[in-house]
This record gives sequence, structure tokens and C-alpha cells, in this order.
Amino acid sequence: MATATWCYRGDPEEEQPALLVTFSNGQLQRPDAVRFSLYRSSEVANPRKRRRRILVSETERLSYVANNFSSGAMKCNSLCRYFLGVLNKDTGQMEVYNAEIFNMQPLLSDNLIPDDTRDYQNKSYREKVDLCIEAFGTSKQKRALNSRRMNAVGNDILNTAVTKAAADVIDAKGVTALIQDVAQDDEQNMSIFLPPCHEDADRPEDVYKFEDILSPAEYEALQGPAAAFVNITPEEITKKTEEKSHCSFVLEELKFLPADEKSRDRKARCLWFLDILIKFSFLKIIKKKHPMGAECPHIISRKLMKNFTSLTYNNGSVQNLISASLKTKIAAYVIALALHIKNFQIDLTVLQNDLKLHESRMMDIARAMRLKVSKAKGMPGLENDENHKLGTLSLPLPVQKASGSQRKRKKMN
Repeated sequence: MATATWCYRGDPEEEQPALLVTFSNGQLQRPDAVRFSLYRSSEVANPRKRRRRILVSETERLSYVANNFSSGAMKCNSLCRYFLGVLNKDTGQMEVYNAEIFNMQPLLSDNLIPDDTRDYQNKSYREKVDLCIEAFGTSKQKRALNSRRMNAVGNDILNTAVTKAAADVIDAKGVTALIQDVAQDDEQNMSIFLPPCHEDADRPEDVYKFEDILSPAEYEALQGPAAAFVNITPEEITKKTEEKSHCSFVLEELKFLPADEKSRDRKARCLWFLDILIKFSFLKIIKKKHPMGAECPHIISRKLMKNFTSLTYNNGSVQNLISASLKTKIAAYVIALALHIKNFQIDLTVLQNDLKLHESRMMDIARAMRLKVSKAKGMPGLENDENHKLGTLSLPLPVQKASGSQRKRKKMN
């Protein structure tokens, strides 16, 4: 093994060490005839890469290359320090420099660029970047590359398996049967958010029983807050209408309270609770213990929180949330209560506007509750030229049909 010394001082501020060069394949016969080129890393801001160097030398017969950062770099540079002394014969003084040893390896091919570059040129940008990571990337980048490739293989296998399973199911059951299964699943999901329905009832009032909407204890608790409705005057109704302090359905029904004391009290309690339900549906995240105010009885607040909210964890605390599906449940209970108030025939458009729902959503809920939907003019006090949808609960109950979106899906298939 021959050792040739080649000193590159560079910029003194960079403290570039002198380079001691060894050739791994034999002795160097003519050191002065060797041409050297030094390449430095351009990432000067990166403390790990700024000192990386690549040294290239050329002779008449071979080219050599070495670096100080790959697996082929000499380990001795990290185990100890080397120094190079330069003696000035005239003054007798010696200058000492830091030194670094490079082990030159021969390049056995004169052509540094592969002959077949067409495959490389045809690769995508992502594939070219991956090749660079394989050659020059850090350990972390190489691990991330391997992980991404493994995930890609896993996804391909999963997609193939899912596609095959879906094809097998379609072949076994057929498209029509699958569409019917989806429709049944949608109906079952909707029924979860509806009041208990007694299909074998002999009277309309027993289909959605009043006790399933308001228990006797809850109904009794409404006596206090509903007293304001029992004794309300026409002037107060006009003022509340101007202030829009209650929903349109409640304000309209307050004009037609029965004269009979018992019936008047019952209707007032139902209207007060219906108004609370609609206002409660506008909330999204509930942070207060009594979201509907102090006048709302505790048993009613507990009913709202238990039946019409779900618990969620956010920012380190547990909160009550009213999701879109729970708003659908509130709308269903509002419809059921309105049916008892209006003798089982209601203006669905008025309630839809009060609940701020889309018409298609309101009609889906009404049909799921087995109401007969028909067109009707608006109730008194509304636009006469505005077509409203009327919902009627009558026996026998109509057979459930797929919603509009399900019918469209079936038609498309």
C-alpha cells in the first residue's frame, strides 16, 4: 500500500484539514502525475453534512474516488487525530496542520455514467427521489422509504382482496338484493332515532303514546313553566310574535288554546316542551349544566341531556354534543308531540322551518314515522301562495317506502 500526501488548505476560516491519501490497490509510482479534484458538500448550514468531502483522482490508467462519510470511509479518522508537519528548510520552522486520511478506491469503469439510462429517464419523479434516498439518504429517510413501500404492497393486497370479496358477494346475491339490503339498513338506522311505534294500535293516539314522549313525572314538572302560556293574553301573543321569542308553530297554537281548563293546561304544557325541544336542537356543544336556563325544570334538563346528546372528549374535558343524527331524533319527537297537539294532522312545512331542516330530510322523517304526506296550503298567518306539506297519522299505517335518495340509487343501478 502506498501513501501519497496531498495538502489542500482552502479557506483558513473553514479550518479545512490537509488530506492524506492512500491507494488501496498498490504503490504509487509517480505521485506528481496524479491529478486530484475535491468536492465539498453544498449543505453548509447542516452541521452533519457540511464537512462531507469527495476526493477524485485520475492517472493515465485508472480513476480513483474516496469520501469521508460513507461505509467505505476510514474509521481511524473518528478514533484519533492526525497532523501534517511542513518543514521550511530555509527558516528551519515547521507548520503543523490538521490532517484527514482518504482511502482511494479504483473505479473499474472508464464510463462513470451507466450505458443504459433509458430506464432511469422513464422513471417518475417519485421513483428518482427514492433512488437518491437509497444512495445518499439518512438512516431515517431509508427507514421511511422501506415503510412506505411495505404499506404500498399491503394496500395493493388489501384492495385486491376487497375487490374480489365484493365481486363474490355481487355474484352470489345480485345487485337488486344488495340494494334492498341497503334500503333495509337505512330504515333500521332511522328507526333508532324515532319514538317507540306501536304498529298494532287501534287508535292514532296509541301509535306514538304520549307517555313515551313525556312521562307522568316530566308532565307534572311542566306545570310551573307552562303557567305563562295558560294565562297568556292576545296582546302578549302579539308581542311574542313581534319579538319571535318562540317558534312559529307554538305562536300560532297559542291563539287557539281551549277554553276548558284541563285541556288548556295540557296543551300549554305540550307547547312549552315542544318549544324547548326546538330551541335545544339549535345547540351543538353544550358546556352549561342547565343549557335551557333556570326556569327549565331539572327533570326536563336531565331528559334533554340524556336522550338527545352524546358524550364527546375534547380539549381534555368531557362535553355533550348534539350530532346531526340526534337532531333528527329531536325532530321526530317534535313531530310526535305536535301530532298529539293538533289531533294527528300537522303542517310539516311549519315545523321544518322552525327546526331549520331541509325539506327532503323532514319528509324522510315523516315517512319513516308512517305519516301520509300530502300537499296543503299554509296555515293561517302564512303565505297563501306557499305550498305546504301536510302530515297525517291515520290507521291503518301506510307501508314504509324507500326515501328519495334510495329510489334514485336504485334507478341508477
